[in-house]
Amino acid sequence: MELRHLRYLLAVAEHANFTRAAEALHISQPTLSQQIKQLERSLKAQLLDRTGRTVRLTDAGRTYVHYARRALRDLAAAERAVLDVQDLSSGTLRLAMTPTFTAYLVGPLTGDFHARHPGITLDVQEDAQDRIEARLLADELDLGIGFSGPHLPGIAGTALFTETLSLVVGTGHPHAGRKRPLPVRALDGHPLALLSGGFVTRGHIDAYLAAHQVQPHIAMEADSVNALTEIVRHTPLATVLPDAVTRNHPQLRPVALAPPLPARTVSLLRRETAYESAAARAFADVTHRWAAAGHVPA
Repeated sequence: MELRHLRYLLAVAEHANFTRAAEALHISQPTLSQQIKQLERSLKAQLLDRTGRTVRLTDAGRTYVHYARRALRDLAAAERAVLDVQDLSSGTLRLAMTPTFTAYLVGPLTGDFHARHPGITLDVQEDAQDRIEARLLADELDLGIGFSGPHLPGIAGTALFTETLSLVVGTGHPHAGRKRPLPVRALDGHPLALLSGGFVTRGHIDAYLAAHQVQPHIAMEADSVNALTEIVRHTPLATVLPDAVTRNHPQLRPVALAPPLPARTVSLLRRETAYESAAARAFADVTHRWAAAGHVPA
């Protein structure tokens, strides 16, 4: 058995088809079939059920794939550990954060890190928090930035700062110049533009409105904060966003709600048992110093 056998088996399990798996691996389908048969002979067990319209794992195959995935993941971590440059003259860090942070956090934070460690390549991605945690567990990411628990088993979070949210309107909105907090009941039936369902922030907003028995009219949904800010700038719609977002948009106005939306704790996320590279440690240090110094837009 060789490592390629494990990768070939995982590809067939993922695609449920030898032809598509072979295309993904850039090898011929007969070669792939032969290699899988070699693996089955070495293990003296049938790993794949080839009798149906799709290729499925047998009971033995499912058990073996579980350990094969873990073995390849650990091997990749070992390779990164060997290549890890302790003086931070080079290296790579895979980072993901939830959508609201890309609107106000990613720029200044990564700018600070790059100024300190220009040799580190940052791979920054945006994703929903449940996907970030799943990808941390799968060793597809080194660190994530999201919100405090509950987390998936195996994910650890370290608090960074508190994020507050408000109603946000354009400068031409009737509430734009309001000085006193707006009673949340005023949003009942009010047209809003909000993040799409599935985002942590949307769930936070929906729970707040439901707790106060308020049902706004959801006129628009968007899958990015930038889209929401443009919608609010050019329509009479209101939205709900972190207060920090409005600091960078002079054409937006925050409107406090009464009672206020519950604040959220922003956390740095990692897999508990993950190998921590020098780049990951350096980014964590910069992030904690940056938050402790009050550099987070408030």
